[in-house]
Amino acid sequence: MASATAAPFAASRSLIRRDPVLIERLLTGLALLTLTVFIVLPLAAVFVQAFAKGWDAYRAAIQDPFTYSAIRLSLLASGIAVVLNLVFGVAAAWAISKFEFAGKNVLIALIDIPFGVSPVVSGLIYVLVFGAQGWLGNWLMEHDIRIIFAVPGIILATTFVTFPFVARELIPLMQSQGAEEEEAALVLGANAWQMFWRVTLPNIKWGLLYGLVLCTARALGEFGAVSVVSGHIRGETNTLPLHVEILYNEYNYTGAFAVASLLSVIAVVALGLKKLLEWKTRQEAP
Repeated sequence: MASATAAPFAASRSLIRRDPVLIERLLTGLALLTLTVFIVLPLAAVFVQAFAKGWDAYRAAIQDPFTYSAIRLSLLASGIAVVLNLVFGVAAAWAISKFEFAGKNVLIALIDIPFGVSPVVSGLIYVLVFGAQGWLGNWLMEHDIRIIFAVPGIILATTFVTFPFVARELIPLMQSQGAEEEEAALVLGANAWQMFWRVTLPNIKWGLLYGLVLCTARALGEFGAVSVVSGHIRGETNTLPLHVEILYNEYNYTGAFAVASLLSVIAVVALGLKKLLEWKTRQEAP
């Protein structure tokens, strides 16, 4: 029985030894076919549809005041979310990688929550807390503070869904580096800020930039959580993905795909930066 079971595996190893080039070409072809069907063709279709009625129609869709408003809001929400996640990510990664404390595993688990929770559910959570009928709704109304269906809610939702990106990129990097260099700097008389700026930050700079690129791309493309808390107020609380949805629902396909092409360009640029930073990280690896 054992020899019969081992026979197929031996045959497979023999095939790989005899013709590895064939196996390599088959796997490469399968990968290229998958990428073409699921990534290249959809991206190409976006740009074909965006320019289907010519450059003038494309430019008119991009220069529309509502598009400008959506661009400004997306940049504002993403910029604030990235800064907040930068501060939290560095602090959390430093604490987790350099110190032992009670609740460390809980903190790591909490960082991963946005990966496991649907963005729509996270948006509903903010509505439950800050909405008119939510836990803090009466107090917010009494003080004339608007969070849900306003810009603050969009910023909160965007920050939540992008919460793990910087921290999750830095934690394994800083754990692998250890604390010897920081300890040496302290022994030589450096204070905490000098240690961070001259030792820690140079060691993590490419990983940090990598996390920021992913965080920015995710923030600009967020739809689910933002859709729940925005209220879809045109010209006020519509980000770029929400603006695409509205244009598409209005059968303005040229405008929808024109705005979608902006998001596609952002995704391609983010991918290029990601690969560049990966290369820089490998170049500086010991």
